[in-house]
Amino acid sequence: MRIAVVGIGAEGGFFAALLANAGNDVTLIARGQTLDALRANGLFFKSKTLGDIKLSVKATDRPSEVDPVDLIMFCVKTYDLESAARQMSPLINKGTVIIPVQNGVEAADNIGKIIGSEHLLGGLSWVSARVERPGVIIHGGFSRLVFGELAGGMTRRTEEISKVLKGAGIAAEIHPNIRQALWEKMISNSAAAGVFSLIRLPAGPIRGCLDSMQLLQDTMEENVLVAKACGITMPEGFVDSTMKMLKGYANWVRPSMLVDLMAGRRLELEATIGTIVRLGREKGVETPINSTIYRALLPHLNGAPPNPTPPE
Repeated sequence: MRIAVVGIGAEGGFFAALLANAGNDVTLIARGQTLDALRANGLFFKSKTLGDIKLSVKATDRPSEVDPVDLIMFCVKTYDLESAARQMSPLINKGTVIIPVQNGVEAADNIGKIIGSEHLLGGLSWVSARVERPGVIIHGGFSRLVFGELAGGMTRRTEEISKVLKGAGIAAEIHPNIRQALWEKMISNSAAAGVFSLIRLPAGPIRGCLDSMQLLQDTMEENVLVAKACGITMPEGFVDSTMKMLKGYANWVRPSMLVDLMAGRRLELEATIGTIVRLGREKGVETPINSTIYRALLPHLNGAPPNPTPPE
């Protein structure tokens, strides 16, 4: 299958390495230092469970140089979504399918407004990986990709894509109600990202403070109210079961938003907590907890703000 992977961070590098290693015709769309490293040294994927993969790869920052593909794995950060989507038209023909794996619940719809909704599936992923340096991906062992038709159900194209993904060793699952799955991830991930980032601590210390855990649960329950107002039916006991899962996190676990915050990078605030606040306002649901977290993190939206010091 002809595949383009757009955005070669930890997730994009993971998908690119496995799909290319399985013999697919894969082109990487990257930029800056990452593009330079890919061209000079190829892609190096190091995994505890899947082994090490060293690949010479096709990489470019100009989609116009690439013929249309069958599948696009769209892996950029949410704040780069619109600009990246506007560059994708050379990669697309009538049968091209796009799987976005961004945080939040609106990525596929927003890309569809630019490229055409007929090309879009919904997608969400959990990939335990990090970028050691440009072009070098360290995989911690866990990965999962869930995708499906935005209108629901199973189709020939999702079945065909599933075979390719699984054939590359990717734990892929077709979900018959992908919007439900997107909201379930949004409810838990947005709450954890917000609370952990607000407190500036990983899972262990937060789990050790009952009041912090209550804040996490209250935030999730607020998120559920917004989801229900948006027409999503949540499973019975969803928050309780999710809290039990979060209690099992390793002490060092940090949501990606906290990692970005501590590194002084831009935050995916608008696609997560900001979306909960906005949709709550539109649907008449009060979101006092999310609104407070959003306002507290907003100065960090575009990276670390200036931190003035008193004169000597």
